[in-house]
Order: sequence, then C-alpha cells, then structure tokens
Amino acid sequence: MKPSSPVLRFHGAAGTVTGSCFLVENDGARVLVDCGMFQGSKSEKELNYRAFPFEPSSLDAVILTHAHIDHSGLLPKLTKVGYDGPIFATRGTIDLCSVMLPDSAHIQESEVEQLNRRNQRRGRDTVEPIYTAEDAARAVTLMRTVELERWQQAAEGIRFRFWNAGHLLGSASIEMEIDTPFKRLRVLFSGDIGPSHKLLQFDPEAPEGFDYVICESTYGDTDRDNVSDQTRRAALKAEVKAATNINGALLIPSFAVERTQELLADLVYLMKTGAIATCPIVIDSPLATRASEIFRRHSRELENGRMLAEAMEARNVRFTETVEQSKAIDHMHGFHIVIAASGMCDAGRIRHRLKNWLWREEATVLLVGYQAAGTLGRILEEGAQTVRIQGDEITVRARIRRLDIYSGHADGPELAAWVKERLPITSGVFLVHGEEMALAGLGERLSAFLAPERIFIPRLDSAFELTAGGPADISEIRAPRIDPARPGHKDWHNDLQSLVLDLQDELKQAADDKARGVILRRLRRALSE
Repeated sequence: MKPSSPVLRFHGAAGTVTGSCFLVENDGARVLVDCGMFQGSKSEKELNYRAFPFEPSSLDAVILTHAHIDHSGLLPKLTKVGYDGPIFATRGTIDLCSVMLPDSAHIQESEVEQLNRRNQRRGRDTVEPIYTAEDAARAVTLMRTVELERWQQAAEGIRFRFWNAGHLLGSASIEMEIDTPFKRLRVLFSGDIGPSHKLLQFDPEAPEGFDYVICESTYGDTDRDNVSDQTRRAALKAEVKAATNINGALLIPSFAVERTQELLADLVYLMKTGAIATCPIVIDSPLATRASEIFRRHSRELENGRMLAEAMEARNVRFTETVEQSKAIDHMHGFHIVIAASGMCDAGRIRHRLKNWLWREEATVLLVGYQAAGTLGRILEEGAQTVRIQGDEITVRARIRRLDIYSGHADGPELAAWVKERLPITSGVFLVHGEEMALAGLGERLSAFLAPERIFIPRLDSAFELTAGGPADISEIRAPRIDPARPGHKDWHNDLQSLVLDLQDELKQAADDKARGVILRRLRRALSE
C-alpha cells in the first residue's frame, strides 16, 4: 500500500559516521540528500562497491550539503549507473567537488591497479574501480549552483533552501518543505555542523520551527573545552615545541580540505610572531594544493581569509604536486613539518610518510581530526605497538599525539544548542552520522528539552513515514547490507590484522625454534577444531 505521507529512507550515515545518503519520497517525487562514500573498516568500505539500494535513474534531484567525500564521494558512481538529473549545491561546494571528486577517482583507479597486480600474481580475479576520472567529471557537469537562503524547486511538491552550516567552505544545512494533502511539512537536514571556534568559517545558521530535524551526532558524547584563537594556537604551539627534534619530523595526517588550510594559517602565524621557530612546512597533497587555491579564490567569503592567503605565500611553505616531489621529503634534513592526506591515515601520501617515520623515536604524529573505527588513524590513536602499512609490519616508536581542537564538527553541547535553537520541533528528531556512544550521548542531551519518544536513531536502510503526528517505522530490511551490530566498529579484517601481529610477537619472544613449533601446532590444532 502506498504511504499517504512522505517517506524518509536512511541509506547511509545511520548507526555509523560516514556514507551520508538520505532519500525523500513524496507522491512520486524522489529527492536524494547527499551521496557519500563509506569510510572506516573494510566491511563498511565494501558497501561502496555494491549496488545502490534504490534506482538511481528514478531520482528527480540530488541536494548536496557539502563536498567532503563521506557526503559527495559516490556521486560519480550515481551518474555512472544512470542518474542524469541536477545536483544542487552551493558555489563553494561545487568548486571543491571539481577537485575532490577527480582526486577520489584517482585514488580508486590507482588502488585497484595495485590490487589487480597482486591478484594476478595470486591467480585471483581482477576488479574494477568504483568509478573513474571520467565518471567524476560527468558528475561535476550535473552540479547546479544555489545561493544561500534562496528557495529552489527540487521536484514536484518539494522545495528547499540552504543555510550556512559553518563546517566547510560552501557547507550548508538544508531546509526542505514538502507538500502533502494535509499540510506543508517542514524538514531540516543539518549536514555537518561546525563548532564555534572555526578559524575560517562563520557560525552556523538556520531558522526555527520544524516538523522534523535530521541532525548529525559525530561528537554527540564529547565535551570540549571552550576554544578561542589564542587557546587553539597555544595548544598547537605546545605540540610543535614538544615535537621539535633536530633529526625529527612532525607528521600531521589531515583532511586536505579546510583542516590543512587552518593548520597552515595557524602554523605560519605562530612562526611569524616568534612563538615557535621557523621551519619548513610541506603540504604533501596535490588535492590540498588545489583546494588551497580554491580557498584563496573564496577568501572574501571566509572569516580570516586574508590570513590564509598570506600563509600560502610564506617562504618556508612548500606544496608538492608530483610523486618525485613527495618522495624527496624523505631526504629532508633537520626538523620539518609535513601535513598530508588522508586525515584518518587510510589512504594517500600520509601512509608513505608514516612508513618512513613511525619506527623512529624522534618523530611525532599529531592526529587533528576524527578517526573512524577500523582506520589506521584510530588504531594508532588507541596505542598500537605495531601496525601494517601496505603489507609491511611497522613498529610504532614515534610519539602519537591528539589535538581535537581543529575538528570541523560541533561537540555535544554545541549540537544540543543548535537543535534547541530550532524549536519548536513538533514531530521528531533523527540522529545520524555518529557511532553508538555519540548517538546515545546526543540523545541524552536532547532529552533535556525534547520528549525521549520524539528522538529516533535509525538503522542503515531503515525507512520512516513522516506523518504529522510523528514518524512511523515502515522498514522492510530483509537482507541487511551490513551486520547491524558492526557499523562504526572494527571488523574481522581488523581482528585478523591484530591476530597476525600478535602471533608474530609471540613467535619472536619464544625461547627457541622448539617453542615456536609448539605455538604453531597449537594454532593448527585450534583451526582444525
């Protein structure tokens, strides 16, 4: 039976942080909000290769909150398999996607090329990339600019407008109005909400009075200290000073877009004012280089945009483009700082820098953003003594540090305050884009001013009819795409890697070959049983 009210389907960022993808259906109209890539454990990343749980060619429109790959990264796949309608976004988002999506395609193609070489040697079937550079370019051509706070028709009976989300250049929350036979339903998708201390972004904005709000929860259980420009720079100064070693390096895994630019601006400021000694700063990311140029072009739209533009011109700052320029970093002498993608250490050039430095005591790795479960960044953050990178076992002797004040996400109190400012919310709040503890933590905060029965935590691929009286769960998940208990957790790939490393440690510590033989026989016996 066809629902009489609009339906909202959660095809990503439900019970996990990444893969943002929400489908709105109303009287034959179908509008997708975000089409992001899953990141984290291998089990989650494998979802990127599977068919979409909806028919792409049936969509009327896509509305994109911002350019981060966990929100935009599957748009090239969407167009590859049949979607050819408009992708609505802000100008800043489109400009960033024009470099981020081709970069993502390059990663897909290069990683698959390496995998296929290994598969051929092992007699296994070859695989294809999720999408190609051509697919990425096609997706960008479908993007249509929509100005902030200006209404736009998305499909029959569905219109929307963007509000600044304060998270990233071009990032937006989506206010949506859906016509129904009973009333005009008002829905708000938060997108990712920025914190109050962002260097380059103004504070988030949105109106009040909604039927439904879909709110991100990445740091819903986290309380950060209040951070000003002065306290943020003081914390960074302390980390740089502690890391300084004449034979060492400070490696900063960082998202290439916005986080890198913020760090660069603050580092150059600290050096110019004499707070820390001037040293080489290398931005080891072609994407970060291209994104920085986009930020320069949009500097008038940014808070402290002039400061960033000046930092990019500093004489001690280098941007690498070619592989040769990147490899040359390994031969640098004297203390230097390298900022390289990816921010979770699960791809990109940072993995090469980590292979070269993790085993050295004179090195420091400074984690400055969210580390999803199962990623190398989270494994390092949790204190691993040994890790595997590109098939090699690396002992971790470097200092592993964490500085969360550069996060692009609001913390728990800020998210709760943002939701409270949207009141009244008459029908319900859906919490998405968070791990289990973060979702529960934000839900508890919201219950201080919202009835607990109005707070919902959807599962992946769950569906709700948006009635005026509250959402009705109409989910029909016959074959879950992933174990409902697994999103946002380590998976068997992580467990296997940990087991292999533990086994190698046990064999190394065994007294002699006889003792090693005993360990292996016990393992074989356990496998046979």
